[in-house]
Amino acid sequence: MNAVLIALLLLPLAGAALTLAPVFGTDPAAADRRALRLNTVVTGVGLLLSAALAAGFDHDEPGRMQAVTDVSWIPAIGVRLHLGVDGVSLPLIVLTSLLTFLCALYSEKRLPSGEGADTGRPSARSFTGLFLLLDVGMLATFAVLDLLLFFLAFEIVLIPMYFLIARWGTGARVPAANRFILYTLLGSAVMLLGFLLVGTKAGTFDMQALAAAHGSGMSHTTQVVAALAIMVGLAVKAPAWPLHSWLPDAHTAAPTVGSVLLAGVLLKMGTYGLVRVLLPVVPDGTATLAPYLGAFAAVGIVYGSLACLALARPGAKGDLKRLIAYSSVGHMGFVLLGIASLTPVGVNGALFANIAHGLITGLLFFVVGALKDRYGTADLDTLAGSTGAALYGRAPRIGALLAFAAVASLGLPGLAGFWGELLAMFGAFDPAEGLSRPAFLTYMVLAGLGTLLTAGYLLIVVKRVCMGDPKQPAPVPEFADLRPYEAVSWTPLAALTLLAGLWPALLLGLSDPAVKYLLGGG
Repeated sequence: MNAVLIALLLLPLAGAALTLAPVFGTDPAAADRRALRLNTVVTGVGLLLSAALAAGFDHDEPGRMQAVTDVSWIPAIGVRLHLGVDGVSLPLIVLTSLLTFLCALYSEKRLPSGEGADTGRPSARSFTGLFLLLDVGMLATFAVLDLLLFFLAFEIVLIPMYFLIARWGTGARVPAANRFILYTLLGSAVMLLGFLLVGTKAGTFDMQALAAAHGSGMSHTTQVVAALAIMVGLAVKAPAWPLHSWLPDAHTAAPTVGSVLLAGVLLKMGTYGLVRVLLPVVPDGTATLAPYLGAFAAVGIVYGSLACLALARPGAKGDLKRLIAYSSVGHMGFVLLGIASLTPVGVNGALFANIAHGLITGLLFFVVGALKDRYGTADLDTLAGSTGAALYGRAPRIGALLAFAAVASLGLPGLAGFWGELLAMFGAFDPAEGLSRPAFLTYMVLAGLGTLLTAGYLLIVVKRVCMGDPKQPAPVPEFADLRPYEAVSWTPLAALTLLAGLWPALLLGLSDPAVKYLLGGG
């Protein structure tokens, strides 16, 4: 299976390199079609390889690293080409492959226009090359087992996402892309300092060896300093309040597929790093900082919900994409709260919420992107008008999918959004030994308040967008319902949201043994 994992990483890299070769013809329109078809084929084969990896995975031992490749790469500094998957990383690799394929399929029919670009309409060939390079970085982040390789993969995604926002986005896309790159680069620089401190003191950058050592050989002060640097760097990407301010602008300006991948995968890279690196490598430092991480998570949950309520009210001129971005701050707060509890229940809940958020928010951004394409805006007041947008009457299938994604996001039992947030709050109810239970009970109460506020703003959105009088004049004369390529791109996310909600053991059975290994140092 290690050959499958290597192929999964090399395939999009080869596809990205192919876009630099003169193989697409001289006719611009035909070249665009071929480039987009290449994107779909490469990501489709990648999805098949991910499925093969999942099928060949030994589900009886999900806590053991599998499909391992471990060879020396840069001997002078002890960097190894160390790859592998376990029950923590496998679901994220499959999610990444699924979302990239669905986005590629969607882009083949609806390529972002990049309207207003100073140098003309960007080419589909450039889009494909950047998209596949982004795919390489995302997949590699979840597969590498060396700290410096993790940093390298973490950085690979920044440049293609920057250009996807700056060249194919809308509105204030260049300032939004600049803020995205500055925040994430600064966070990554701080994270790298933490990695170098760990590698210098422990004598290795190998994540498996560091996890097995579980902090031995590093003093408490060293662990606290390293944990602080790594936590800050990863919290920027998560994003945790108050390091989140780049996210709403980036989502508002990004094209639809950029928003889907930003919310569905890139945010998970930060929280995955907290589980994979912070918990097992510097456990004493993490335990010292966990109450502060829990506090920021709880504030982020409430803050994100209040910001969404403010955007959802009539007259606020709230952008739906911006609203979903702020909702991500709240939802990722539950992930961070589960991690901060340092318990198997809380960390399993965090990993489950990671996957659920990727499925649900990916669907939400797809639907809102379609509304923006049809109306020419995602402004909630413009969409709703005086009586409501009446999607149930004008486009019942799109309205039904928006309502489904909204109730999944608010944590309706039976859908994927329920289990992760519930388990994260259970983890806060009874945190790990040595953590202040009164403090974490306070965080749990704030998280519970956040769930009520989340239900409030999402139901307001559903009321204003899905309900209303369809006989009232619409902002656009004709409003198409769900198109075939949209149904193909969106239906898998809705189906998996339902499946994960009804069968949570599918994910929890994979992650639980691996989480116990990471928390216990083997």
